[in-house]
This record gives sequence, structure tokens and C-alpha cells, in this order.
Amino acid sequence: MEYHNPVLLTETVEGLNIKPDGIYVDVTFGGGGHSKEILKQLGPNGKLLAFDQDKDALLNTIDDERFTLINENFRYVRRFLRFYGVKQVDGVLADFGVSSHQFDVAERGFSTRFEADLDMRMNQDDSLSAYHVVNEYDEEQIKNVLFQYGELRQAPLMASVIIEERKNGEIKTSEQLKTALKRFLNHKKENKVLAQIYQAIRIEVNQEIEALKEFLQQTPDVLVKGGRLSMISYHSLEDRLVKRFIRNGLFEGEPERDVFGNFEVPLKKVGGLIVPSKEEVAKNNRARSAKLRIAEKL
Repeated sequence: MEYHNPVLLTETVEGLNIKPDGIYVDVTFGGGGHSKEILKQLGPNGKLLAFDQDKDALLNTIDDERFTLINENFRYVRRFLRFYGVKQVDGVLADFGVSSHQFDVAERGFSTRFEADLDMRMNQDDSLSAYHVVNEYDEEQIKNVLFQYGELRQAPLMASVIIEERKNGEIKTSEQLKTALKRFLNHKKENKVLAQIYQAIRIEVNQEIEALKEFLQQTPDVLVKGGRLSMISYHSLEDRLVKRFIRNGLFEGEPERDVFGNFEVPLKKVGGLIVPSKEEVAKNNRARSAKLRIAEKL
């Protein structure tokens, strides 16, 4: 089984505009596909650092003296780069999706295809799991998770049903969760709704939106002038944040303008939105929702 089939491999690495002697960061190492491609384009004096909070990914480390793998969440990118003596880099690559490995290993609890304990932790040392969200959050918290991160209109009713079901005992497995919510899983839309429910819980468990915001806010400091950001998102919540940050350096509102109506932003977009070809989606169905955006530090 392949650990992870990298999405938009050529386009994402090309977006970095690699200099042979540059320093680069792959903040979502996974199976190492993007990292290996970057290393191919680096010369003997180039350097690549990679991040992954999942200990399983450490088994894919690359034996190359130019390469360093850091077992941490990318929300701490600036701190750990400095720990390794790196203040600024020439490019940062990020693929925000769940790895194929995480989806395919049943006991990790990421996939709707398998019966498994409710888990969904990318970092298996974290205390918060899907079990805690489903069994210990109150009704308002569950409603907010499902509505904000799953964009589910029936979130209030779903939350109420989960609370009611908990009175009969803990909801420990994916099958128990599906059974509790079966009235919302109409045959035609079952897979779509289940995917939204799982996405919402997974985002909450891994604090994905907070981590993404923290990461993006650090990128202008981490990049040298002219340095590149190459980022793949898989759902609208992520993509909206990435797009807005590239456009005006903020997640909400508009930047302050001077008396002439001008404002300064840390980044500028490079090219337009890039999505996978039909051929790539046919080979790797998980690529179907991928959106690549590239930016440059001003």
C-alpha cells in the first residue's frame, strides 16, 4: 500500500521556483513525495527541512544529508526552523490534506469506509480525539463543530440527536456514530453527508483551522524577499483562508489604507488557481477537490 500519492506534484514543486542552493520547507511531509521532488532539484549546497506531526510519517524519512525531518505540527514552523538555525527560507510547500495512509489504516478512524474506534488524531500523542468530541462536548459545541467545519444545515438537529443517543451509553465507534445519525443519511447523499460529518470532527480534533491561520501568519517572516509559498487546499474553509491571506494578509476585514487609498500586503499571488487534470483525478480520486495557490513574498 502506498503511504501517500502526492497531488499536483509537478505543479506544486514548480511553483517554488527552486534555486539549487536554496533552503526549502515541506511542512506536510507525509510519504515524502513532494520532498523527494524538491531534493531532485536542489544542488549539493541546497537544504530541505520537513515537518510532520504524525509519527507514522517518520518511517518515510529520506537518507540525504541535505534533508532534516521534524516531528512537529507546522503551526510551529518559525520556532523549529530557528531551533535548527534557519531564520528564513526560499520556499515553503504545504499540502493540507489527510494522507492516503491516514485514510487507509482503519484503526486511525479517518475513513467512513471502515468500522473503527472514534479517533482521527493526526498526532497520536494528542489528548483530544473524535471520541472526546462526540461524547464529551455539550450540544452547543457539537452543533458549532458540525455547522462551522462541516457546513451542515442540520447541525442543530444532529447535535441534539447525538446528545440523546449518549443517554443510552457512549458512542465509541464509527458504526455507532453512523447508527445514531442514520436519519440524516439518505441513500443518495449518504456518502456526502458522512464525509461532511467526518471532516467537521477531524478539523476540530486536529485544530486544523487554527493551525492553518497560525502557519499562514508566520510565512511572511519565514520567507526571504522573493521566496515562494506553494499550498494545496482540499475544502472551501481552507481555500478561503489561503486566498484571503494571499490577497490582503488578513483573514477577515480589509487592511488599513493610507491617505491615498493604498495598502501594503506581505504577499502577491503568482498565476491563477491550479487544479488537477482529469487524468490525475482518474488515477488518484483524492485529488478531485485539490486547489493549488502560489504566492511570493514582496
